[in-house]
Amino acid sequence: MSQKVHVGESDREDLHGLGYAQELHRGLGWFSNFAISFSIISILAGGMTSYWLGMVTGGPIVITLGWIIVGFFALIVGMSMGEICSSYPTAGGLYYWSAKLARRNAAGWSWFTGWFNLIGQIGIIASVDYALAIFIGYFIRMFNDGFNLTTKNIYVIFLLVLIAHGLLNTFGIGLVRILGDISVWWHVVGVVIIVGVLMIVPDDRRGLGSVFDRAPEGLTGWTGGTFVLIYLFGLGLLLAQYTITGFDASAHVSEETVGARTEAPKAIVRSIYISAIAGFFLNLAMTQAIPKNPDAYGVIAFGSEGDFFLVNAANRLISMAVGDVTAKFLVLICIVAQFFCGMASVTANSRMIYAFSRDGALPGSSFWHRINPKTRTPTNAVWLGVVLSALVGLLSLYQKGGYSTAFFAMTGICVVGLYIAYVIPIYLRVTNPDFVEGPWHLKGHSKLVGWTAIIWVAFITVLFFAPLFWPFWPPFGKTVFSEDLTVFHQNNMNFTGPLIIVSAICIWLYWKLSARKWFTGPKVQGTREELLAIEHELELKE
Repeated sequence: MSQKVHVGESDREDLHGLGYAQELHRGLGWFSNFAISFSIISILAGGMTSYWLGMVTGGPIVITLGWIIVGFFALIVGMSMGEICSSYPTAGGLYYWSAKLARRNAAGWSWFTGWFNLIGQIGIIASVDYALAIFIGYFIRMFNDGFNLTTKNIYVIFLLVLIAHGLLNTFGIGLVRILGDISVWWHVVGVVIIVGVLMIVPDDRRGLGSVFDRAPEGLTGWTGGTFVLIYLFGLGLLLAQYTITGFDASAHVSEETVGARTEAPKAIVRSIYISAIAGFFLNLAMTQAIPKNPDAYGVIAFGSEGDFFLVNAANRLISMAVGDVTAKFLVLICIVAQFFCGMASVTANSRMIYAFSRDGALPGSSFWHRINPKTRTPTNAVWLGVVLSALVGLLSLYQKGGYSTAFFAMTGICVVGLYIAYVIPIYLRVTNPDFVEGPWHLKGHSKLVGWTAIIWVAFITVLFFAPLFWPFWPPFGKTVFSEDLTVFHQNNMNFTGPLIIVSAICIWLYWKLSARKWFTGPKVQGTREELLAIEHELELKE
C-alpha cells in the first residue's frame, strides 16, 4: 500500500480542480479527521448498545470470533473507499465518486448512491441517539427506581440529545474539532478502564474459557440443527457490523482537512483497525464477566421488571458483574462516549447534505446548501439532519415495552443504507479501467480488494433482511391480531427489509418521474476566477 506524500497543488487548488470553491473552513488536521470517523464507529456506542444481539444469537463465540471476521472485512471495504477518496477528496464523498467513476449514466449512479448514503447517515444519528437515550434512562434509574423506562420518556430524552448535538454543530467546526479530539482519548481510556475493571473486579464470572461458548438454545425461538446454528452465528455478526460503520465521515469532512488526499484515506483505514482491535478486547472482557448463574444470561439479555429494553443488556451485565456503585461510573463512561458519537454523526451528515444540496439533489437545495458566514459551517444542513432523525425515531413509539423493533429497524437502515452507498463506487471503480489513482492507493491489489468488499456487502445485506426472531413463536408479549392468536408477534418483526425496499422504490420513482430530467450529477460551481470570488465574499463576511 502506497502512502507517499502528495506533491502538486494545494488543498484549495485541488478542490478547484474538482469544481468547487473552498466554502468550508479547512481547519482539521489528520488526527481530527480520524477522530470523527473513530467517534462515529465508537465501540462504546455501537458495541455496547447492540451487545444483546450477539448474546441472543450466536452467543459468546460470535461476540468474539465474529468481531474479528467483521473487522477484517470492514477493513477491506475501508481500504477500497480510501483509494477512491484519495482521488476525489470532496464533502460529497460517495455520490461524487460514483458520478466520476461511472462510464455511463453517471447522474443516475450518483443519485442512488447519494440517497442511500443520506438514508444510512440519518439511520446512524437516529440509532445512536436513541440508544444513548435508553442508556441515559438506565443511568437515571440507577439513582431513582421510580423513573419509568417507557418509550415516551425515552423519546423525550432522545429529542433533547438530538437538539444538543444540533447546537454543538451550529457553533462551528472549531468546537467540533476540539470535542472530537477529546472523544478519541475518552474512548481509548474508557475502554482500558472498563476492560480492567471487568477483568479484575467480578468474583462470580464465567471466565475466559467461556468466550467461545454458544448462546443457550431458544432465546430467539430458532431451534434445530447445524443450519440454525450457522444462521444464528450469521445474525450475530450484525453486532460488529453495526458498530464498524460510518467511516465514510472522513471523506465528508475532507474539504475541511489539511492534506486531504492522503490524510482522509489514512483516517478511514486507521479508524477501522484501531476500533476493531479495541472492540475485540472490550467484548472479551464483557463476555468473560457474565455471571456463572444459569439464569443470569437470560436476565441480562431480556431484562426484568422495570427494564425490558434489550439495548440495556450491556448495562445489566456491568451492574451484575461489578455492583451498582462501580457500574454507575462505567455506564457514565459509555454515555459520554455515545454522546461524542452522536455529535460526530451529525457533523458528517450535515456535510453530506451540504454537498448533495450544492449539486441540487435535495428539495430546497438552495436553502440547505447555505453556509453560516460567521462559522463557515452548513447550519441549515445540520438541523435538517436533526429533524429527519427525530422523525425516524418516531418508530420507537410503535414498539411495546422495550423490545428490539425500533432499534433494530434503525440500525438495519443505517448499516444497509450506508454499505450499499459504500459498495456502489467500489463496484464502479473495479469496472473502470480509466480510474486515475491518487497518492494513496492499493498498488496492484485494487480489484481483488474491491471485489472482496462487494461480495461481503452483498452477504451482510441479506443478513440484515433476515428475521432475528422466529416469526411464528412469540416468546413474550402480545400478538398483533388478538390476545390469543400467536401467528405473528409485532415485537419480533424485522422492518429493515421492508423499509429499505420502500426507500429504494421511492428513490427510483423520484428519479424516474422527475430527477432524471434535471439532476445532472455533481456540478461545477464556476471558473477558477468565479470560485475565488465566492471564497473572497465569504472571507469578507467572517
